[in-house]
Amino acid sequence: MFLSKNLPAGIDFPANPAALAPSEARALFRAGLVSPTSGWSAGYAQANLIIVPKAQAFDVLLFAQRNPKPCPILGVLDAGETSGALLAGGDVRTDVARYAVYVDGVKTDEPTDILHYWRDDLVTFIVGCSFTFEAALQENGIRVAHIDQGVNVPMYRTNVRCEPAGAMAGPLVVSMRPVPASQVADAVRITSRYPAVHGAPVHVGNPEQLGIADLSRPDFGDAVDVPAHHVPVFWACGVTPQAAVMESRPALAIGHAPGHMLITDARDSSYLVP
Repeated sequence: MFLSKNLPAGIDFPANPAALAPSEARALFRAGLVSPTSGWSAGYAQANLIIVPKAQAFDVLLFAQRNPKPCPILGVLDAGETSGALLAGGDVRTDVARYAVYVDGVKTDEPTDILHYWRDDLVTFIVGCSFTFEAALQENGIRVAHIDQGVNVPMYRTNVRCEPAGAMAGPLVVSMRPVPASQVADAVRITSRYPAVHGAPVHVGNPEQLGIADLSRPDFGDAVDVPAHHVPVFWACGVTPQAAVMESRPALAIGHAPGHMLITDARDSSYLVP
């Protein structure tokens, strides 16, 4: 079992993570702090990561192009490049709260940095994350259960197959947020205006239609309580490429640990469409 939260010696958990600038949040993670990042650095976009050798990069790019709902690409770093416009002065090898390392499709490590694994041929894909629109939901009176309950967002593999690309193939992964039945239409409307970070839900209501037998047993993240008169609402999730990695079994791939995102310098509003 890997720890989901860790406080290194001399590092205090921030009193108000929402108030941190992205560079401040990244500095804490670089120092070894581990925490799910939902609710951190309010107003700034968060992102998924998938890092693969250059030889596999075209397959990942094509997979994302064919599956834009779960894999909306915000940026791509050149082979060996460790920083870019979305994290000025940052480092993709150290500035994520926790990583997931896959060897032949099997998760072998969840380190707090990937310096030991870094190679000059690695290409980093920065993929939109639904944490980006959670502030908009809250501002419109829609509570976010995993933030209220202090846990990681629940994520589930589904029975929906993504469009394959080269060696990449796998299931759609979704994140779930329970929404009061009276506010579901508002949640759909609000999130549909953020297509670069998964946009509108892919399913509302019966989880069994997605092949999800038990909401209390997510494949990634933590279960949340679903109160009475709330409806489970499912959004496409940027963990989908990692599910494809597990199935397709490339020799090496690195992602973020689910729920432990890259906090970027991009404003949430930059991904809002009229």
